[in-house]
Amino acid sequence: MTIMLRPAEDADAEAVAAIWYAGWGDGHLGNVPDELVAIRTKESFWERAPQRIGDTTVAVVGDEVAGFVMVVNDEVEQVYVSGEHRGSGVAGILIGEAERQVEAAGYDAAWLAVATGNARARRFYERSGWIDEGPFDYPASVETGTLAVPCHRYVKPV
Repeated sequence: MTIMLRPAEDADAEAVAAIWYAGWGDGHLGNVPDELVAIRTKESFWERAPQRIGDTTVAVVGDEVAGFVMVVNDEVEQVYVSGEHRGSGVAGILIGEAERQVEAAGYDAAWLAVATGNARARRFYERSGWIDEGPFDYPASVETGTLAVPCHRYVKPV
């Protein structure tokens, strides 16, 4: 299986939204405040994905978007892989690309937030060499400003 990385294009927004919505539910339902769950409707992912294309790199297998990463400055904001491609190495390639982007932007370290209860993601980042710096409240963007979400801050020198 060949995994190709490329900057996302407008035509990828649908696939990115579908992967983001499914993956967000897997990692966040039961692990974030109910208020955030109420705001993160299915429609919200289809609204936000096109707005984030400029921050997004996609992993493509064959002619299918298998996953994506969104990087802003030194923060790895989103890393998601479709259910069909989990365990295939796509996530590792995406996180490596995110680390490369952060370094190329001139930062010494990358950081990301993981919902405290998202044990699967936390194990993945730890296996990938990321260091858990402990709990903090991540200010998730919502229409009215931000909403505090209990997370752990992970950091990795790049």
